[in-house]
Amino acid sequence: MFANGAYISDSDWHGIYDRALPVGKSLEVVLEDNVWIGDSAIVNKGVRIGKNSIVGAGSVVVKDVPPNVVVAGNPAKVVKELDTNEKIISRADMFSSPKELDDLYLKIDQISLKNNSFFGWIKSKLLPNKNN
Repeated sequence: MFANGAYISDSDWHGIYDRALPVGKSLEVVLEDNVWIGDSAIVNKGVRIGKNSIVGAGSVVVKDVPPNVVVAGNPAKVVKELDTNEKIISRADMFSSPKELDDLYLKIDQISLKNNSFFGWIKSKLLPNKNN
């Protein structure tokens, strides 16, 4: 999963001294299964992020991340180990059953719209204010 503004680069894009050099040194970036890259996180060249690991929002990853951990900070460091006895549900699992996914979205709609009513909708059209 990639959150908003996540950035992954396999290259320096320029040399340190010769900044006109079109592309600096490149190294492969490897993201193993079920990795989650947080909002505005940066993953640099040559990094491997282990299975099920999470990169916290705004983190800068410059070294390999082991499996089943949460990393955060600049530079990113392990801040938590995930409980491997807990079942980790991936996005692929979530999308594997269209019926269950439809039920989930219906449940989310019901929760977010529970205070809506037909009368409230009419009132918002006739007497709009900042609350509706």
